Amino acid sequence: MHEAASPKERAAPYVNRGPVTLRVLGTSVTLLESIRKRAREDLGIRLTFEVLDGVAAQQAGVLTPDSFDIYDQWFHNVDFVWPANAIQPIQVDRIKHWDMINDLPKTGRLTPHAPLGAGSNPVNLLYVQPDGSYGSRPSGHITMLPVSHNVDSFGYRMDMLPKGLDINQESWSWLLDKRWKGLVSLQNDSAIGAIDAALAAKAAGLVEFEDLGNLSVAEIDCLIDCLINLKRQQHFRAFWSNQDQASSDMVRGRVGIESLWSPAMTDLKKRNIKVRMAAPTEGYRAWYGGMSISRHVQGRTLDAAYDYLNWWISGWPGSVMARQGYYISTPELTRPHLSAAEWDFWYGGQPAAKNLPGPDGSSDLIHRGEIRDGGDYQTRMSRIAVWNTVMDEHNYLVRRWNDFMSA
Repeated sequence: MHEAASPKERAAPYVNRGPVTLRVLGTSVTLLESIRKRAREDLGIRLTFEVLDGVAAQQAGVLTPDSFDIYDQWFHNVDFVWPANAIQPIQVDRIKHWDMINDLPKTGRLTPHAPLGAGSNPVNLLYVQPDGSYGSRPSGHITMLPVSHNVDSFGYRMDMLPKGLDINQESWSWLLDKRWKGLVSLQNDSAIGAIDAALAAKAAGLVEFEDLGNLSVAEIDCLIDCLINLKRQQHFRAFWSNQDQASSDMVRGRVGIESLWSPAMTDLKKRNIKVRMAAPTEGYRAWYGGMSISRHVQGRTLDAAYDYLNWWISGWPGSVMARQGYYISTPELTRPHLSAAEWDFWYGGQPAAKNLPGPDGSSDLIHRGEIRDGGDYQTRMSRIAVWNTVMDEHNYLVRRWNDFMSA
């Protein structure tokens, strides 16, 4: 006999009654304490978050699928976890707001004329095909629910910008420009840092690539040899593994320009460091985050997993992502959870009508009159040069990237 639901339970939009615990594996991009608390309140389930860096989360996703229920990471990691049989197909008909997810993950672009971008465009990893593989042809099952996404580039301290560099002509080549010598930092993850470095080397005319999202062995060798040569000239000051380090190096003035992600920008703004996130003429490196269900999940835990996935794209979580500088796959459901001024700034590319709060909701992160670097949602997400990706020669790239790190 089931107990009567409490008034609080009856008010919850997604309720899974009973002592179900969901174990979520992922990174600090989305596994925030505010998210965990609100999800617990709204869903009536217990949640545990295992927060790892990108590489460690990827490895755990492949090697220990029985240790988690939800895998929360990035679409390019489908290339690892799906072949390893670590995750199960998600039924599209159990995703309540599937029709509200916009065209970007479903077709590969927001507008018909936007570039698809090289690398692991999420649409190519989205749909489960009849033979058990994945691809872009729509079906009733998906590998990963599209959730948060953004475009990344590099950030630089305005007060350290060398003479001769124009903020109206930002280029990935700046990361390798001699005028920044000794003040450059790259992200040390081979899968991401190498793409930033490849974008920079190509823009600087140092290396040519046939396909920026899938380098050949010879192209990897050319890129790494170029980077090692620059490293021996003390061009690079640091290589960061987490965003706290990226922020700290820039605050201290050790670094003037670096690969940068939105939360580090948030931290730098809080510290009143004047940093600009570049909108490179060559386009951005993009990423798309999502959630998959572990292969072992079934029964009531599976019901809870679907409740959690549905909750994530129902509106409120997208407002938390927006204040971190990230977008959500269902923007129109999130819009009511943002003030008009917040929506206009984060999605509309308009000057902030007033001071706006950050992710914690307590501080004035964005100052009145400020404009988001790169413009509105459609403009930013329609200028993708390359997506985060897993290359055919991934293992070789990792080995050569390690050569660079240890040189």
